[in-house]
Amino acid sequence: MGLATINIRIDEKDKKEFNDLCNELGLNMTTAFNMFVKSMIRTGGLPFEAKIEKPNLETLIAMKEAERIAKDPNVKSYNTVEEVMKALEEE
Repeated sequence: MGLATINIRIDEKDKKEFNDLCNELGLNMTTAFNMFVKSMIRTGGLPFEAKIEKPNLETLIAMKEAERIAKDPNVKSYNTVEEVMKALEEE
């Protein structure tokens, strides 16, 4: 089986971080890329989900409520778990 060379462009910082990570895993970059290629061939696609997470309606409502509470000066806030526990005991 013959070997082929692929040239890719990558940000210099990303290349260094990728190389360092590969080294920590006991790999080199070529081996890591070959593993990725083999995984794509085996699965018939990306070996991970590639999607944009969009919160559902319930989560969006909860996020808006959290923003409202965070901005409300009348809502009691606590700095420590101990303060929360003490307030709960007083109720």
